[in-house]
Amino acid sequence: MKMKSHFLFNRTQRSGILFLLILILGLLCVYFFIDFSEKSTFDTSSEEIATLQRELDSLRVAETAAKKPKIYPFNPNFITDYKAYTIGLSTEEYDRLKEFRSKEQWINSVADFKKVTQISDSLLAEISPYFKFPEWVTNPKPKKNNYTNYNIEKPYAEKIDLNKATKEQLQQVSGIGEAYSDRIIKYRNTLDGFTSDVQLYNVYGLDPAVVKRALLQFTVKTPKQIDKININTASASDIATIPSISFELAKHIWEFRKLRERIETISELQKIEGLSQSKFQLIQLYLYVE
Repeated sequence: MKMKSHFLFNRTQRSGILFLLILILGLLCVYFFIDFSEKSTFDTSSEEIATLQRELDSLRVAETAAKKPKIYPFNPNFITDYKAYTIGLSTEEYDRLKEFRSKEQWINSVADFKKVTQISDSLLAEISPYFKFPEWVTNPKPKKNNYTNYNIEKPYAEKIDLNKATKEQLQQVSGIGEAYSDRIIKYRNTLDGFTSDVQLYNVYGLDPAVVKRALLQFTVKTPKQIDKININTASASDIATIPSISFELAKHIWEFRKLRERIETISELQKIEGLSQSKFQLIQLYLYVE
């Protein structure tokens, strides 16, 4: 039995195949040569679209800014690692600041911050409005110097009598405030009046340098009279009645005299161990040799 070839067609079949080929070619021509895309009627150049685009852009900028860490006013002397990061300082710039502060030095101006950290002008302009320095730096008060010039000693006639000086007059001396002026007057009242300038050195806590300044302007002009004690007959109790002389020191003075049987001059007492020059000057006012 003979097999019929697939390529043997009758006239009708051949005509159908030819028509199909023509139809395919026609459709391909239509596909490649005819533009079926529709033109958009949406005009992106209109003013309404441009306005909307600007609004969207501003919203994006605002959103980006909101994501950044918010900067609050701060003292540039106290910046932490995290703070340095949030304001944009590099590691090197922050290290320079830390080294500067480790030496107990202070940033007191924008110029100081620039000099120490060496940051760029653009970053400095961005963060410097947030710098907050202490009030005493931004608005320093002029220093008031109400003290008289106590480096120059007044003549005796112009000096103020230490036994009549008021608190206000004493406070004009640099180093003598309200507390010390009260203490001086209280000590003066205890003595019933100063006998000598040297007694001012025995006011508790008063610095000798301050006393020295005060005595350039003050002196005892109306001294209190003292009933002096004979060192060669005085007991330890008698010596202890001297103001600012403890019984222990009085006992040392008495024992010193007993060992020598007799004191010839008051200056011999300077050999007593532990007797300061100011104490010696004080006891000179109350003791005498006979």
